[in-house]
Amino acid sequence: MTGPGNNKATDVIVVGGGIMGASTAFFLRKRGHSVRLIERGLVGQQASGVNFGNIRRQGRNLVQLPLSNRARGIWERLPELVGENCEYLCTGQLRVSYDAEGAEDLETYARDAREHGLDLEILGPEALRQRYAWLGPDIVLGSLAPQDGHANPRLTGPAFGRAALKAGAIIEENTEVLAVEKTGDDFEVQIVGGDRFRAPAVLLATGAWAGPVAARFGEPVPMVSRGPHMGVTEPVPYRIKPSVGVKTRVPGETVYLRQVERGNIVFGGGMRNEVDLEAIRVYPKPEYTLHQLPLLQRVLPGIEKLRIIRVWSGIEGYMPDDQPVMGPSGKLPGLYYAFGFSGAGFQIGPGVGDVMAELIATGATSTPIEAFDIRRFAATA
Repeated sequence: MTGPGNNKATDVIVVGGGIMGASTAFFLRKRGHSVRLIERGLVGQQASGVNFGNIRRQGRNLVQLPLSNRARGIWERLPELVGENCEYLCTGQLRVSYDAEGAEDLETYARDAREHGLDLEILGPEALRQRYAWLGPDIVLGSLAPQDGHANPRLTGPAFGRAALKAGAIIEENTEVLAVEKTGDDFEVQIVGGDRFRAPAVLLATGAWAGPVAARFGEPVPMVSRGPHMGVTEPVPYRIKPSVGVKTRVPGETVYLRQVERGNIVFGGGMRNEVDLEAIRVYPKPEYTLHQLPLLQRVLPGIEKLRIIRVWSGIEGYMPDDQPVMGPSGKLPGLYYAFGFSGAGFQIGPGVGDVMAELIATGATSTPIEAFDIRRFAATA
């Protein structure tokens, strides 16, 4: 990608071209602000492009639901906004449990989520069998979010990047940032090769790599980096419409799956891989796939007959409270953050972009994000 001209100064510089950064650039242009997005690799190449693809509101921390609800409205309008639907399917998200504890958690969450605009349908064993005959016999309760679904992460980040470019953003791919500094009223961003760009506002949206930069601005965070373990089977006739996840209190028992219209079943859950941030590498472990297989078979007994054709991982940043860092810096006016989405950023990604564009453009946002303020870690730094 490139841009309309290469002026050194813009209103906003977005560092990081995942779904958060690309959608922020797009919505900033829709608000009339000039924006330069700088991405070390390709837009949507890292965690935004290799995640599971869940478009789920169900199961989120309740404080995230206003943001998640805002994002849902954007997913429904993808063709209108970016010219592509990114294989988005509103086919529901089903969470299931094996025991009374998991069932209690599902019912409690359904009751609490209703106050935040998320209506869930609780399904007992008989209703589950009638509607989803392919489920395993150990499942005792299900919670269906009929307006959730899934999409193709490989398509979504690049689609927002192309839409931002078309709207007039400058997109710098394969461009590594060496330094971000405050110089007077502006920020100066230096890239490999010596060029320097200026803007009064900078958004840091570099995912698992954002921590050291925030620390250099005096705002360290206790983020850790891991790689979710995922795989995909050979295609079979399409019949599993909702994405499915397990609600359990047993560590390591969580697993999730979805079937795409081409027939392949995508799955993940269980263990997380070690990552190398400097080398930008993560190596999926075969034993993690072996750990997942019995978990998948418990949900979907027929899956043991299928060949696994590929496994992969990505690099994600996880916060100790599972809440992202999102909003303004507590130290420097004009500096903003959007990172640390703890493996659950894909669905809310377009909402994050819309909210951050609103915040940068107006100084406030109609969606509450105070719980995600980086200053919550100041006392423990």
